[in-house]
Amino acid sequence: MKMATVDNIRNGLIDKILSIKNKDFLVALDKIITSSSSESEMVELTKEQKIMLEMSERDIKDGKLISQEAMNKRNLEWLNAM
Repeated sequence: MKMATVDNIRNGLIDKILSIKNKDFLVALDKIITSSSSESEMVELTKEQKIMLEMSERDIKDGKLISQEAMNKRNLEWLNAM
């Protein structure tokens, strides 16, 4: 599945919002969007978090990746083994 771009996601949301007729739903959605945009402050990462992100970047650069489908399969196998 092709990953959606930010513009595609935004446009899809706009289309969906334009089709909503329920005023209470729109007011609630407005509150969610307003509160989430005001909470977008900078978060200071711990030393350990920075190390993990650097390790992830190296894995990506080295091609050490698996597909979401493979990850889902692993998770299911792990859950079934419990």
